[in-house]
Parts: sequence; C-alpha cells; structure tokens
Amino acid sequence: MNVKTLRLQLNNALTMMMVIASAFAIWKGLSVATGSSSPLVVVLSGSMEPAFQRGDILFLWNREARVAVGDIVVYNAPQRDIPIVHRVVREHVVATQGGDTDQFLLTKGDNNERDDLPLYGYGKTYLHRGRDIVGSVKGYLPKIGYVTILITENVYFKYAMFGFLAVSALFSQE
Repeated sequence: MNVKTLRLQLNNALTMMMVIASAFAIWKGLSVATGSSSPLVVVLSGSMEPAFQRGDILFLWNREARVAVGDIVVYNAPQRDIPIVHRVVREHVVATQGGDTDQFLLTKGDNNERDDLPLYGYGKTYLHRGRDIVGSVKGYLPKIGYVTILITENVYFKYAMFGFLAVSALFSQE
C-alpha cells in the first residue's frame, strides 16, 4: 500500500467521522432548541389515522408549560421500546404545595376505540405533563420515515444498504 492510497483511505475515514459527528451535533442542537429528548419521531402504527399515517415524520416541541385537550403528544410508555403518538382527550390539573399546578393527561389514538390507560403502567391513571410527555406535534412530513421503518423491520434491506455503502466506498477511490 503506497502513501497516496493510505492518505485517501484516512481522508475517507475522517470524512465519515465528520458526517457522523455533524449528525449527532444537529440532533443534540434540535433537542436543546425544542426542549425534547427526541425532536423527530417516525409514526410506526396506524393508531392516529387519518391525522397521521405510518411513515410520517413528526416534529416535536416541548417548551410550553401546558398541553391543551385536542393536542397530539408523544410519550414513552413502560415496557415499550417505541414512543407513542396520541391525542390528549382529557386533562386533570392538581394544585401543588408551592402554589403551582401539575397537569395530568389522558390520551387516545384517533383510530383506537379505547383510551391509553392500559399503556401507562400498573396503577397509573394519567400521564404527568413534565415527566412523561416527550413533546407536542407541531408539524410533519408525510411518508419520509418509511426508510427508517424499512431499516428497522426488514433485515434484508438493512444488509443490502450496508452492502451498497461498502461497494460504493470501494469504487469511490481515485
């Protein structure tokens, strides 16, 4: 291996690391700006049809003190690996000792017959606005998230994509 080839491979590796570091920095910047640990979410089920379809990318915002009944929120349920996107159907406000109030929410998918109470975990009847809600939906891009769904649900697509990237890296040398 000559010096020029080594230099080219090192350049390719550094470029790839810069791309990964930039994507991470953008994600963290969006997290700080939106106040949400996950500023973008892909809809993975049909529970919110017709409002959102499977594969839609949702933009979240978590800077408001309150969520209104009718807003669409994203929350993490215990024993579930994926965030849940559902509409707030009821709120309960409780006064705290310091004079503030805590907001508790009941959610339901638009396409579901029943509310989300069984998803909250044993003995829990509402979601706490501050602790359980990841963010409120403020916008979306239809169908763009299908790439994510294909990668996570189809192992052959994942291997084909990695193979394509490897082959393209081999042929990209000068």
